[in-house]
Amino acid sequence: MSRPVPAPQGTPPRPTPRRVIAGLLLLLGLIAQILYLTPVALPASWISYLFWAATALLWRDIPRRTRLQAGALALLGGGFLLLSQLRHGAAIDWARSLEGNVYVVAMLVGVSFLGLLGTRPPAAPRRLVTGRRGIAHTWLSVHLLGAILNLSTVFMVGDRLRARGELTTPQLLTLNRGLSSAALWSPFFASMGVALTVAPGMSYGWILAFGLPLALFSGALTCLELGRRFDLSRTPGHALTPTNLLMPSAMAALVLLFHYALTPGLSIVSLITFLLPTVALASNLPKGPRWTARRVLDHARQRLPAMRGEISLFLCAGLFTQGLSTWVSAASGGDWVLFAHFGAGEAALSYLAIIASAIAGLHPIIGVSTLASLLDLEGSRLTLLGFVALAAWGVGTAVGPLSGINLSLQGRYGTSGYATMRHNLTYAAVMSLLVVAVILALDRLLAP
Repeated sequence: MSRPVPAPQGTPPRPTPRRVIAGLLLLLGLIAQILYLTPVALPASWISYLFWAATALLWRDIPRRTRLQAGALALLGGGFLLLSQLRHGAAIDWARSLEGNVYVVAMLVGVSFLGLLGTRPPAAPRRLVTGRRGIAHTWLSVHLLGAILNLSTVFMVGDRLRARGELTTPQLLTLNRGLSSAALWSPFFASMGVALTVAPGMSYGWILAFGLPLALFSGALTCLELGRRFDLSRTPGHALTPTNLLMPSAMAALVLLFHYALTPGLSIVSLITFLLPTVALASNLPKGPRWTARRVLDHARQRLPAMRGEISLFLCAGLFTQGLSTWVSAASGGDWVLFAHFGAGEAALSYLAIIASAIAGLHPIIGVSTLASLLDLEGSRLTLLGFVALAAWGVGTAVGPLSGINLSLQGRYGTSGYATMRHNLTYAAVMSLLVVAVILALDRLLAP
């Protein structure tokens, strides 16, 4: 009786039919999200159904720790929605409740297609950059490009660092802080969209004047603190060389071209969602449509199901956010004002409360949205509220175990969101002291 011939070393295992179907559903979800940006728009609920169905098929394959956390988030989110309906009489659109973070999941799937740009790893620099200098290079790479490309930059830089070995704690913390601190000033960040929504009359000039120096202080603090706490002598950084930054820089230039000239109505997240897969497909088309189609199908069968950890966390965290925000709104009734006057003390207290809620596991957007719904501000007070929202996002997402950046690092690189939180407590405390000082200064400068 003949024995089966083992697959050659390095050949990926043959995916099961269940994983193949899940991968195809994720691919269809990406296509549906891209179509949603065109006149041939599909209902948003269809996109969420595709992603949730894929997650359900892959559920048993998700690592236990991630599965427990995602399951708890989903149960809590559904419980808050049910409580809002039964206890407070809120009208719940159950289909829309599944749409939280769907656009982020679509972006993650789109970013994964960068793997089709080529099979050769990037050339390593002649001299390895290590120590605090390496941390500084990595922070600048993530911060400068992340200010435009958002979360996708973490994967670009993180994957290059991982090519030298599993990421260390200092590298993970640098990725975390480099991206989250861009929320303090970048007009392309999701945080700015939220800030402009809750404080539509805020002055961006004041935000930039204080937010950008705060972000630079974050980078300096990261280099000094990590250099003191860890031995960085053998910790490689992402060198700021033209070769290493060529592809991300080209992507950033392409996104800026579309954002300012070709499709100014689309958000940065939407642009990344369709631009990156399009560029990846275009790079393969010279080898023929059959070659391109085969690579896309292989990507859907192999790579997309492997993203089950980060996808499940984002979807379940989105449901949790939807449920909690709905319950807070239903329970408060929205008919009273939290502060009669929103000055420095009230702004600092609000900021600290949002940071505390982020440490407890809530995304800063929940605290920011809740705060804005309980205030009635105008004039210069809107700029103060906008700064509180951006600062709370920039520091809260770094330290919050369930923030988008930490969920991504956990899903992609196997780190623990709570371990990252513990490592970031000192960082958050120092940054918060400076944020409160800026709030005091802004309040005086903006006083009528």
